[in-house]
Amino acid sequence: MKESDRGRPGTRGPRRTTTRTATPGKSKRARGGGDNGFVRGVKMAAMAVIGVGAVGLLGVSLLFLYYGSDPNLPNLKKVGDYRPPQASRILDRNGQLVGTVGGPERRRVIPFEIIPKHFRDAVIAAEDPSFYQHEGLDYFGIARALVSNVLGGRIGPGRWGQGGSTITQQVVKLLVLSPEKTPRRKIQEMILARRLSKQLSKDEILSIYLNHINYGSGHYGCEEAAHFFFGKSIQKVDIGEAAFLAGVTQIPEKHSPHKNPESAKNRQIYVLRQMVEHGYLDLKTADLIAKKEIKVIPPPAKNEAIQAGEALGSVYRLLVEKYGAEAIPSLGAEVKTTLDLDLQKLARETLERGLEALDGRQGYRDPEGHLEGARLASYKHELKLARQAGRGGDTAKDAIAARKRGQKFNLRVLRDNEIFVGVVDKVEKDPARPKAGRFWIDVGGESGVVDLAQEARYAIDKKPLTERFRAGDLVRVRFAPERRGGPGEKGGPMPLALEIGPQAAMVVMEPRTREVFALVGGYGYRPGGYDRSQRALRQAGSTFKPFVYAAAIESGKFTAASVVNDAPVVYNLWKPQNYGKQAHRGAVRLRTALADSINTIPISLLHEVGMGPTMELATKAGITTPPPADVGYSLALGANSVTPLELANAFATFAAGGERQTQRMIESVNGEVLPPAAESVRAMKPETAYVLVSLMKSVVTEGTAAIAGARLKRPLAGKTGTSSGERDAWFVGFAPDLLAAVWVGFDDSKSLGEGETGSKTSVPIWTDFMAKALADRPARDFATPPGVQVLRIDPVTGLLPAPGTEGVEEVFLDGTGPKETAGSREDTSAADRLLMQGAGQ
Repeated sequence: MKESDRGRPGTRGPRRTTTRTATPGKSKRARGGGDNGFVRGVKMAAMAVIGVGAVGLLGVSLLFLYYGSDPNLPNLKKVGDYRPPQASRILDRNGQLVGTVGGPERRRVIPFEIIPKHFRDAVIAAEDPSFYQHEGLDYFGIARALVSNVLGGRIGPGRWGQGGSTITQQVVKLLVLSPEKTPRRKIQEMILARRLSKQLSKDEILSIYLNHINYGSGHYGCEEAAHFFFGKSIQKVDIGEAAFLAGVTQIPEKHSPHKNPESAKNRQIYVLRQMVEHGYLDLKTADLIAKKEIKVIPPPAKNEAIQAGEALGSVYRLLVEKYGAEAIPSLGAEVKTTLDLDLQKLARETLERGLEALDGRQGYRDPEGHLEGARLASYKHELKLARQAGRGGDTAKDAIAARKRGQKFNLRVLRDNEIFVGVVDKVEKDPARPKAGRFWIDVGGESGVVDLAQEARYAIDKKPLTERFRAGDLVRVRFAPERRGGPGEKGGPMPLALEIGPQAAMVVMEPRTREVFALVGGYGYRPGGYDRSQRALRQAGSTFKPFVYAAAIESGKFTAASVVNDAPVVYNLWKPQNYGKQAHRGAVRLRTALADSINTIPISLLHEVGMGPTMELATKAGITTPPPADVGYSLALGANSVTPLELANAFATFAAGGERQTQRMIESVNGEVLPPAAESVRAMKPETAYVLVSLMKSVVTEGTAAIAGARLKRPLAGKTGTSSGERDAWFVGFAPDLLAAVWVGFDDSKSLGEGETGSKTSVPIWTDFMAKALADRPARDFATPPGVQVLRIDPVTGLLPAPGTEGVEEVFLDGTGPKETAGSREDTSAADRLLMQGAGQ
């Protein structure tokens, strides 16, 4: 090659010779490309990672895009318009919690501003330390949880592990998403969390979370939790209490200090460490708090709803009337009632002890009979026919005749609280619990079950129920739908309860304001059960007599001193009799007649005054249930039906000076005082009401309720009542500032037993209650209104006392007192005229 060709494109220059030192043990290929190969490998690996990452990122993006565009993705509007399930808290007149209505979640939603900062800090440190920095998602936390779930085998088709959720994600999960744990739902949670963080401020999201979170045992939100665990508002919790509350929400039942104090303490310490780590608390303070015991108040010993379930049912109905049923689940109101929880508990305890005493006197805890063989089979057959009948007045006899004609009858569905005399088919014992077990009862072609663990009233005897009853025994049972949830679920045997004893009801109120203090609807009442205090329509018996006497006094035809003849008289082929074997007494003053509850006297008064005026006064006073159309003169003896609440309210009209008002149970809702449901009504003149109160004072001091007066020794008034056949026993009595009505009877109007009158059965229950209820109240007499005159009269004739005799005091409406003196010739003829009044002749 020429010298000039060197360096030109396409020509090859002379080979240059280079001297190199060989490296022992390596080939020329290895020696020549080692470093470059390593770099190329790294690059290839990097490119592979980037490729996989890109594919993964693309896949994740496509998943987010796919699920994000889902038209069924939940709307976040309900989060911004935060109205959570919030049961209304029902308080008694003294601020004690009676119970809640409107749903199972006890929650008190409070403004974010009043939640203390140290509590907010504790929650953020425990749940989401970067809450105020991220936009709804903690990507590092998600990645960490993802790796942990994959390595732990907690992720795969149809399932997703836990962890990595921010407070924003938890809000989304709690309010708009289902609780399922799937990749799809998790991705939707992340998408919605990002969206929510753009719609609401951080404080708004945190406020929702703090008001919504579950603290266990039906308590939700920090305010409710603070009251449940510490008995105070969240505003007053200290740092240690705040750390505990922030920690317990992880697994509320596990970390509850009531059930597992050690676990609760460990969670508190964890939260304190988190607060130190993230700068919310210094280490020294945290150590001091960690050494202190968590002091919580004990949980309620008894379900408040059981103490006042009757009143809670009434409050619920009143709230529905005011706000509508759809508003109740999230109403979250604080309802202050007129109830007195202490009197409520006292009323229930007194009534139940009184019923137990009655059970013991009459032997109600034993079987009604025992059948075997052919007699048992025959009875079961007749029971089934009776069950199939009963439609539209059919009888068992009708059912038998219908069967002979080939007509079929289906088993009639039992009504709430309906009584049946069933047959014990089987007794199941529970070896672990002698007082438990079950009775299987034939109630006419269908099997029912009695859960003996719920029969506390009859388990007070030493001998267990499972040993007192056997197959073939006849036993009174009632249909008990409130016991559904165990035996008696759909497809199983119907729920029954033993009904081998009478029931009772009590109403307690302030007579002038009609504020209801207590309602007891029966022995062992459970929410949703049959509330006899408001629903049981029972014959009033002699408790109706004061309204007849009031109409007589109001008419001006009679006074408290009027003498009426107690004698056998016939009215429209009806010959009324006095109770039991009481002989007729002849001339009797009205005061004595009411005190001793003589039957013939109010019938004479009704005959003289008239049915219309008498019923008009009673209706104005509060007897709102219409009497039977054919009641006739038996109205004077209480042949009409009333509820205990109705009768109590009507008697309160006497104590309130003749002014009738509607009973009142709600005082205020969220601080707003509710007006009376209706205007007051003038039922009778104040002076007439006072005369009747005076007459009813004699019932307590010397009449059928004398045992109450002898024990309580203070001004009291009232009236006993017993319906025909001893089916209903009443006493309604009152002091100037407290009234109580007591009714006792069987739900199916079976006789209580010989001698079980209002005096013997109801007055002792009333007296036991009033002795404690009035113990701390000063004894005062009933106020005398204008228009009342007090005169001394002759106790035999009701006229002015004869000269030289002292006589007795009697009260009159002004101008109606006697003008004549006992003992004169003219006065004798006047007394004869009085004897003829109301005699039906």
